[in-house]
This record gives sequence, C-alpha cells and structure tokens, in this order.
Amino acid sequence: MVDSLRAAVVGTGLIGGSILLRLRERGVDVAGWDPDAATRAEGRARGVAFPDALADAVRDRDVVFLCGPLSSLPETLRTVSGLTGPDCVLTDVGSTKGGIAAYAAAHGLTGRFVPGHPMAGTERAGLTAASPALFDGAAWVLCPTAAGLDRFRALAALLVGVFGARIVPLDPDAHDAAAALASHLPHLLAGVLAATVAEADLRDAALGLAAGSFRDGTRVVGTPAARTVDMLLNNRDQVLAQLDRVRGLLDRYATALRGGDAAALAGLQQRARGLRLALLDRELPAAAPRAFPRALPHGLPPALPRALPHDLPHDAEPADAEPADAADGELAYLLSLGAAGGYLTGCVVTDATVTYTAHLPAAHLPAAPG
Repeated sequence: MVDSLRAAVVGTGLIGGSILLRLRERGVDVAGWDPDAATRAEGRARGVAFPDALADAVRDRDVVFLCGPLSSLPETLRTVSGLTGPDCVLTDVGSTKGGIAAYAAAHGLTGRFVPGHPMAGTERAGLTAASPALFDGAAWVLCPTAAGLDRFRALAALLVGVFGARIVPLDPDAHDAAAALASHLPHLLAGVLAATVAEADLRDAALGLAAGSFRDGTRVVGTPAARTVDMLLNNRDQVLAQLDRVRGLLDRYATALRGGDAAALAGLQQRARGLRLALLDRELPAAAPRAFPRALPHGLPPALPRALPHDLPHDAEPADAEPADAADGELAYLLSLGAAGGYLTGCVVTDATVTYTAHLPAAHLPAAPG
C-alpha cells in the first residue's frame, strides 16, 4: 500500500502543494521541488523535504507529479523522465491534455506517463494557499493508453485511495473539448463580465450593489491572469469553437428580449436552470463492477498501491476477452465511461485481473431485467 510508496511533486503552487500536503498527511514518503527558492524554504518550514536540486527530489521515486505552469510541462516531462528510472510513473496536472499527450508519444514516454487533470482549485495561488483536502470528491481526469494501462491502474488506485478523488478516464482530445465548456469558457466569460463592469460609467455604483450573483459569476477572475491566459491559449481552438456557440445563444437572448418574447426567454432560462439543477444533484448510481483479464505484470512499480483498501468484489462482471485482447477492450471501456459522464471509485489489481467500480448516469446503465 502507500506505506512504502516514494513520491515527488515538481512545482508546488496551489495544486502541486495540495498534492504534496495530502501525500504527507497520509504517511507517504514525499519530496517537493519548486524553481522558486522562497517556496522551497516555505516547504521546509512545513516539515517537507525540499531539495535544492530537482534531481535529488525525484531520484528513486515511484511516482512523480508534474505541477508547474502549463506551458512548462512538456520540457519538465522530458527532464524528469531522464532523471528517473523506467519504473517511475509520471503524471501531470495541466488543464489541457492534447499537447502533452502528443509530446509524450513523440518522445516514447506513453508507457510511463499518464496525462492527468484534477478538476479542483480556487482563485488563490501558491503553496501558502494549498490544502490537503482540496481533492476530496473531486473529478480527476486520467488519459489511459494501451501502452500505459498498468500505470493508469496503479495511479487510479492511488488517487482514489489517498486523495478521495473520482477518476474520469478520457481521451486527451475529449478532455480538451469538455474542459473548454466546463472550465476554460467560464474563466473567459467571468473575465468578460468583470471587464464590462470595470469599463462602465456606473462602475462604482454597480460594485456597491454587487451581491451573490456578481460575486459567484466573477470568482474565477481572481485566478492569476498569466495562468488563465496560458490555459486559454493552450486550448485555443476548443475555446474559440465554444465562443461561437455563446455568440449564437446571446443572439437568441437578444432577439427574444428586443421582441418582448417572454416565452422564448423563459424557455432559454428554464433549459439553463435544468442544467444547473442537474449539476447540483449529480450523484451517479454505481454500475456493476467490471473485471478484465490482465497479463502478468511487465513493469508495474511494486511500491505503488496495487489495490484500494477493500476486497475484490465477488459479483464482478467478467469481460468477454482473452488476455491478449483485454487491453483494447479495457481501454475502450474506460474511454467510453468517461465520455458518457461516468467515473471510477475503485480499481483493484491482481496478477490475473483488474476490476473497476464505476458510476454512470442512469441513462447509460444497462436496463434492469424485465
């Protein structure tokens, strides 16, 4: 389990620092590293190992989390992969996945690098803002590949067991499209709302009236501008495509408003309200556990947790595949689960099988026997 795990976190801002603090809280041997000397000193003051040299932080580690600025991650991946052994699992937390996944493939790192993105955060930044509870119940995207399934399994078990996260397996391009809608576009629109008020003649009067709706609608504008710009530019095509949809909807609202069409306005608002209520009430039912045959281990780092702290389900549904074909079937299952809005809360690995506990929207669950 985690008592023998050795981990490192490279880049210890809000996300990386929160990962670091959670690992330490759970008794993991973890080291941090940050390019900023003051941040390293802050980490040492908190009782965490923070070597001055990156090589010393990642040497002989079983898993390394890459948590620096988005644009820096490909080079950090290249550097850290050269400083760690072939059994070390590498993952990142960047908010776009297509670019880093393509970089890993081009540099022969697909077998040991699992692109990741925890969907958690605040508008604050830095290690001083970090919290070990940040990821409790949060969606954490992982992008599995056939070559890296063993690494995906081990990492998924770790993230569920230690961080209490919900694992959302997604193809990198599917992640970027969904993240544009769920995260990147909201950052941009929050900026538009705040900038509109900032440029208004009645700016101060508006601020004097601002309450919950304005505060909630502009909360993420508190994110450091450089971080938001990096995110938007790295997912530019997807964000621009969704902006076109926003323009279309704004035109529909404006047309209905100019025409005094109360029914059209109510219809648009009711549909939006339905989505909001669905988000607030999004507790997905569990599907039957799904088991896949697994070839004998060929590189799973022995110190990584091979199972969550519970027994293998006895009612697991076997997959109709031989071990030679299981990787393709397992990968297809994982990617379809994430694309359907589902997530994993369990991953149990033995030498013979891997068993997932998944949750799916009711519309995607198999029909009950009649």
